[in-house]
Amino acid sequence: MRKMCLLVLAVASVLTSAGVDSATSKGGAGEGPERGGQPAAARTQSERERPISARAFNLEVTIDGYPLQQYPARGRVYIEAQAGAEYGITLRNPWPDRVAVALAVDGLNTIDARHTTARAASKWVIEPYGAITISGWQMSSTLARRFYFTSERDAYAARLGRPDELGLITAVFFRERRPITIVPPPRPPYILEDEQARTESRDKGAAPAKQSSARADSAGQARNRAGAPVPYDNDDYAATGIGRAVDHDVRRIKLELEDRPAAEISLRYEYHPALVRLGVLPHPHPHPPAPDPLQRREHARGFHHEQFCPEP
Repeated sequence: MRKMCLLVLAVASVLTSAGVDSATSKGGAGEGPERGGQPAAARTQSERERPISARAFNLEVTIDGYPLQQYPARGRVYIEAQAGAEYGITLRNPWPDRVAVALAVDGLNTIDARHTTARAASKWVIEPYGAITISGWQMSSTLARRFYFTSERDAYAARLGRPDELGLITAVFFRERRPITIVPPPRPPYILEDEQARTESRDKGAAPAKQSSARADSAGQARNRAGAPVPYDNDDYAATGIGRAVDHDVRRIKLELEDRPAAEISLRYEYHPALVRLGVLPHPHPHPPAPDPLQRREHARGFHHEQFCPEP
């Protein structure tokens, strides 16, 4: 069964995508296999009991449904790319509100391949406590082309002439703006009593007409609500290519977002040799440290024992 994904386009509109598993799109944060010895349902319940401001958004890169291990180092978080492998990006929303996510791979928006600010970017929408998996570049309202790990030369961004931010996945989350209700301050009791007395005296004889008018107004408001539109809310280094086409339906919706992002997550990806050179991963065959020439010279001795000169 095909599932539709929502997008927010240019701050005000959103698309939805088909190709997302129903468990992932509706209840993704609370389902799936156990991780870390704690059942997914228990993790979700624990997460919901935390204050909203303390709940962490989540970004994972998956291959065949399995998340790649993340390595915090050098003030960033790294993952190990696997040459030629297709991958997906899973985003989870731990909040009880809809959020919109600007998702960029190699500096390109995954929806339209543009390079903009996160605020101005077209965005994916995640339902409360939900999750989505984005597996490719969105090419139309029904098709996407898969992400896969490749070389810098073959990168989609390099083909478009924008190879400046290869090896980086960034997600910026924006919360849906809630309507602000202004409650007037309470009025002194004596003013309320005087106004009530005057109102009862003035409207005593006009009660039937007033009730009829109220019913008519109520019916008119109901008709207006029913007819009104609903507000909607180089080869050694890894890069991402543009792969095979897959079905991925999307739909645009309107969504009012808060001005400031709720969270931003970035992942750096590199092949294993690059991660070793960066010090993120240990060298598989560590070499003994090279001798210090100065220490060798300091330990030199002129004569040791009697002997003749050897043949070279």
